[in-house]
Amino acid sequence: MLRIGQIKIPYREKDSRAFEAAVKKLHIQEKEVLSWRIFKKSIDARKKQEIMAVYTLDIQLKRENTFLKRCRNKNVHKVLEEAYKFPEAGAKRLRYPIVIAGSGPAGLFCGLMLARHGYAPVILERGMDVDKRQAVVKQFWEKGEFHSETNVQFGEGGAGTFSDGKLNTLVKDPYGRHRKVLELFVEFGGSPEITYVNKPHIGTDVLCHIVKAMREEIIRLGGQVRFESKLTDIRIEKGELKALCVNDELWIDCECLVLAVGHSARDTFYMLKKQGLPMSAKSFAVGLRIEHPQSMINQSQYGMERDEILGSASYKLTHTASNGRGVYTFCMCPGGYVVNASSETGGCVVNGMSYHGRNSENANSAVVVTVTPEDFPSEDVLAGVEFQRFWEGRAYRQGDGKVPVQLYGDFCEGKVSEAFGEVRPVHKGATAFADLNKCLPAYVCDSIKEGIEAFGHKIENYNRPDAVLSGVETRTSSPVRMERGTNFQSEIRGIYPCGEGAGYAGGITSAAMDGLRVAEAIRKVYCPKAAMMEVVKKARDKTEEKIIGGIHHV
Repeated sequence: MLRIGQIKIPYREKDSRAFEAAVKKLHIQEKEVLSWRIFKKSIDARKKQEIMAVYTLDIQLKRENTFLKRCRNKNVHKVLEEAYKFPEAGAKRLRYPIVIAGSGPAGLFCGLMLARHGYAPVILERGMDVDKRQAVVKQFWEKGEFHSETNVQFGEGGAGTFSDGKLNTLVKDPYGRHRKVLELFVEFGGSPEITYVNKPHIGTDVLCHIVKAMREEIIRLGGQVRFESKLTDIRIEKGELKALCVNDELWIDCECLVLAVGHSARDTFYMLKKQGLPMSAKSFAVGLRIEHPQSMINQSQYGMERDEILGSASYKLTHTASNGRGVYTFCMCPGGYVVNASSETGGCVVNGMSYHGRNSENANSAVVVTVTPEDFPSEDVLAGVEFQRFWEGRAYRQGDGKVPVQLYGDFCEGKVSEAFGEVRPVHKGATAFADLNKCLPAYVCDSIKEGIEAFGHKIENYNRPDAVLSGVETRTSSPVRMERGTNFQSEIRGIYPCGEGAGYAGGITSAAMDGLRVAEAIRKVYCPKAAMMEVVKKARDKTEEKIIGGIHHV
């Protein structure tokens, strides 16, 4: 297989034109090609009058070695396609089912891989299934009826279910896990283009269908998914897990527990601390969410207010404030909504969310500032949790239970806004005018103001006075890290910390990849039951094989 990069065609052209351009660039005839596929696709909009689509293609030739001997193109090289490989099973026999606490990306992907190899895991999810969850969340946004166990943070699919559904990651991946995760998303309902576009995105509406389909597959393969079932305690003997408790009443014998509880499972963090699970406080970021007209962002990035092919433009901005703190945009949602993402009574948290079409009037992004354990109120391992709670409580009180909002110009002057300007907020949940300077530490507010002013030099009018700010964004990542060794286990044997809540991921894709890593680690220790392997075999026989990745045979 040959990989050919830097193939540029006008962005309005069809993908097949990239193949034609590659054939011409390689000075070959189409009949010499066996197959081709898109490996990567991005947009180069640096020249607004000449926006180009940039492709990297994988092409299989009939006589590749002969071609390479005469090829002098530095953008062409041979690649050996190495598919993701799940390891061979270990020899240790399981006495009890593997239990996974949490059905976010880490828990779901870990559970799926284990189910497909005969382990029949049991997934415990504290919230409701995704259909009931959507109804409960809608009720909260429209009527303010809060549910502590089923909300934007808790329930099937985890916090990522109500997000933009971004699938890009900065994690270096030589083992094929990233590709495997994207292929699984496609298998369960995602668009095939997410395997090759530069900034893949699913959207909350599509993601809801995908997590449901994954759950149904796990059950079909002999696994179980138990909703409204919260991990509330564990029993340890001689440094080894022996049992776990569900909902403070049902004890289950357990020798293998995957902790994929998510970054907002604070009650679980406190229980684990009490039981002596090794953890450490870690840095994260806090800030506010800002809204601009999507047409303004499109104009800046593409030189036009709207284009059906390019869609809603995104951005990523960074700045180092004069106080030395990093300020950056986080979880930018083109054509999205700002949502009330609270998960505790008396606290207010916001997040960004987009549907697959990304077609709301506004672009929104968090503008956040890094905080470290030195900023927390104590040296306790969970001091970061208390830091979050304190400022979420302030935001809740400032907004009188609603999301506090303020125009950027008024935020700079420290006065409560009286009316919106040209930028009208696009929210899920009620809002109230308040002074956001009272919702975060002064050093964070000062850094945000300085950052937004700097961003105004990169995107015209980013610092416009009527940009709408909402608060507070505090759940950018987990405030703790659950320590684990090279075998992915805690010092408490049988416990596998996993995903974003454990401090090993930051987003949907990296969490799913960590779910694969933990499933691999468990596989290397334990062997599946023979009876379950027969169930898996029969299920596979009934499943129609799908071709993923957009391979075009010539």
